[in-house]
Amino acid sequence: MVWDAWGIPSGHAPLPEKIRTLLVQVFGVSGESMARRDEGNVPLRASALSQAHLTGLSAVVGPEHVRTDHRARLLRAGGKSTPDLLRRRSADPQDAPDAVVFPADHDEVLGVLSYCAERGVAVVPFGGGTSVVGGVDPARDGFEAVVALDLRRLSAMTALDEVSHTATLGAGLTGPQAEALLSARGFSLGHFPQSFEFASIGGFAATRSSGQASAGYGRFDDMIQHLRVATPRGTLDLGRAPASAAGPDLRELFSGSEGALGVITEVTLRVHPVPETVAYQAWSFPDFATGAAALRSVIQTGAAPTVLRLSDEAETGLNLARAGDIGGAPVTGCLAVTTFEGTAAHVEARGAEARALLAAAGGTALGEQPAREWEHGRFAAPYLRDALLDTGILCETLETATNWSDLAELKAKVTAALADSLGGQGTPPLVMCHISHTYPTGASLYFTIIAKQLDDPITQWHTAKRAVGDAIAAAGGTITHHHAVGRDHRPWMSGEIGDLGVQVLRAVKQTVDPAGILNPGKLIP
Repeated sequence: MVWDAWGIPSGHAPLPEKIRTLLVQVFGVSGESMARRDEGNVPLRASALSQAHLTGLSAVVGPEHVRTDHRARLLRAGGKSTPDLLRRRSADPQDAPDAVVFPADHDEVLGVLSYCAERGVAVVPFGGGTSVVGGVDPARDGFEAVVALDLRRLSAMTALDEVSHTATLGAGLTGPQAEALLSARGFSLGHFPQSFEFASIGGFAATRSSGQASAGYGRFDDMIQHLRVATPRGTLDLGRAPASAAGPDLRELFSGSEGALGVITEVTLRVHPVPETVAYQAWSFPDFATGAAALRSVIQTGAAPTVLRLSDEAETGLNLARAGDIGGAPVTGCLAVTTFEGTAAHVEARGAEARALLAAAGGTALGEQPAREWEHGRFAAPYLRDALLDTGILCETLETATNWSDLAELKAKVTAALADSLGGQGTPPLVMCHISHTYPTGASLYFTIIAKQLDDPITQWHTAKRAVGDAIAAAGGTITHHHAVGRDHRPWMSGEIGDLGVQVLRAVKQTVDPAGILNPGKLIP
């Protein structure tokens, strides 16, 4: 990805004139985009890694796989949150890792961790670099030097069990690379988060990722059958059967561990045959409460589509303003999207049941085109975020989850916290929300926020983030449903798991990483 924005250059485009005009009218910005800096002119913090350390790391992975050049360090200077990108737009020196190390396999990862643990060098595991919560920041936290451990060379599919429907994948594979390897053999993982194009298999596991098709295929941690983890103390091979009663499942401990407890090098996952057919259907509901009740009826009945999403009135309106009226008649109220995948018979049977439930709950069928339009643009939203930042608009996202009975209250409290914290000066923010993932007992709420940038937009967002984090905690929601903890959510971890829970994590950390070199400053308070 490019150093100062999401994605690749070809994905970036100017804002549509309709949106630019709207921003000028609503937020009073000029509508002009700021010029981008050339990456070669970006100052970096001087590398603190000694020549002796470079020689030692080179002995493990080979000298050609230890890089200290400007570009290698800059591209691993952190993730892709709005504060990350605002910092990249500043003229101050960027805090980059002191070197980037590219191990070839599990044993070389072990060798790097052993070397760094003995010499007190911090290690930040790096996959696709898509973190939006500070999860890959090159934090030193008392260590003199920090290296980024880039796992891209661990990029093979080493096994495919066509009888059991499992595949063993290297942690460095990106989503598209994994799908290409699987589809060549007639299979698919079916995991499509918004970060899909750039994020890695190891990153999905380390953050408990949840994809847009999770209603049909489950979260990434649901798919995990086996994990191989490298730690400074040695190797952990976790999971040897589809289910087991052999004590607590340690896969659960390392899934979501964000590189702070070990480096996931290999994942065996449940896969499925490439679907025979895909059916699309969009729906309109008069209001968000009606739509949420309809989604709940579908998921609790067991008629869940592969994709099941609902946008509130604000998000529905903005999406249609961007795309134009889809399918002829304007969509009012709240737009829901469903897709069904599988055999033709399965899709027809499941689709008929879901259609009957959604219609009975107050939905109006809109045909397939709005759902196809959503799928066509589902990975493009971060590019729009970057274009908004360039025009003086603050744009960021956050997500949470709670039980169905508490969903309306959580949505109201988060919306109010954002409006209060961002609306004190000038035009009130635009707060949009959608239900992104559903479960029999509850759902995830995903918020997108647009506001005029103040003189210090980083502080502006951090103030709002503190307010909304406190509101989520007070309402009983989780501080993160699928973006992980990183640095940004760590202040709320004690409240999420309790003081004793924090002590348990610290005890595990002390056992597997006694020197504390693994991704310091993340996850564990």
